[in-house]
Amino acid sequence: MIVKDYQAYFVDLDGTIYRGKERIPAAARFVKRVRKAGKKLIFVTNNSTRTPEDVVKKLRIQHQIEASPDDVYTSAIAAADYLKSHLAGKGQKRVYAIGENGLKMALQKRGFILTDHHPDFVTVGLDFDVTYHKFEVATLAIRNGARFIGTNGDTNLPSERGMIPSAGSLVKLVEYATQQKPIMIGKPEKLMMEMALQRYGLRKEDVLMVGDNYHTDIMAGINEQMDTLLVFTGLTQPEELSTFCEQPTYTAYSLDEWTINN
Repeated sequence: MIVKDYQAYFVDLDGTIYRGKERIPAAARFVKRVRKAGKKLIFVTNNSTRTPEDVVKKLRIQHQIEASPDDVYTSAIAAADYLKSHLAGKGQKRVYAIGENGLKMALQKRGFILTDHHPDFVTVGLDFDVTYHKFEVATLAIRNGARFIGTNGDTNLPSERGMIPSAGSLVKLVEYATQQKPIMIGKPEKLMMEMALQRYGLRKEDVLMVGDNYHTDIMAGINEQMDTLLVFTGLTQPEELSTFCEQPTYTAYSLDEWTINN
C-alpha cells in the first residue's frame, strides 16, 4: 500500500489497539513502526472516565505497549481544553461535572473549580455512580444559565453483560430535562480533532486518523477534512462500506498492512 508521508497519527483505542482485554498483536507492531519512523502517535479516545495515566497503565500492563500520558488525548481533556480556550470568559471557572475521575482531573488541571453552587458550566460524561440528585443539580444549573457541554455522544458501552448506557445516554437525559442542546466534544464531532491538533501543534493535512468505528473515528476525521484509515478489527466491517456516502481514505484488514514512510 503506497501512502502519503504522514507526520502524525491519531489512533483510536478499543477496537483498534485492543478489543477490551484482548490484545491485537498487529496494533503493537504498528505502534513500534510509527515510532521507529520518527512519527508522532497520539491515542485519541472518547472514553472520558480514565485519566491519561490510567490509559498508559492499561496499555503497558494488559497490552505491552509503552506510552506516556502526553500521548493520550481523551474527550474529557478535549472538553476541558475547549472550555478554557473557547467558552470561559474572565472569572468563569466554576464547573459542575457529572463524570468520573478522568473528567474531573482534566477540568482541575486546566484551572477550573468543581462545584454545585452557581456553576458557569455543566459538563456531562460517563458516570458509573450517577444519581437523580446529580441530574437535578445539572438540570437546574443549565436552566439558570450555565453552558451545557457533553464529552461524547456514545449511546452504549460494551461490557461482559452486554451493551450498557454510555455518556451519550446521560447527556440525552439532561438535554431532555433542560430542552437545551449541548456542545458535543468527542468523536465524531470535529471539535475533538480541532482540540487535538491545537494541543499538539499539528496541521490536519499532516495527520492520519486511524480507527475501527466508521461512525465515530472515521467521521471525526472526515468532518475535520483529515485523511482516515478504517481498520476492520473492531466495529465496522467491510460489507458495510457500500452503505456509506463518504468513504474513508484508506481501509485495512490489519494494521500490519500499513506502510509507514521513513
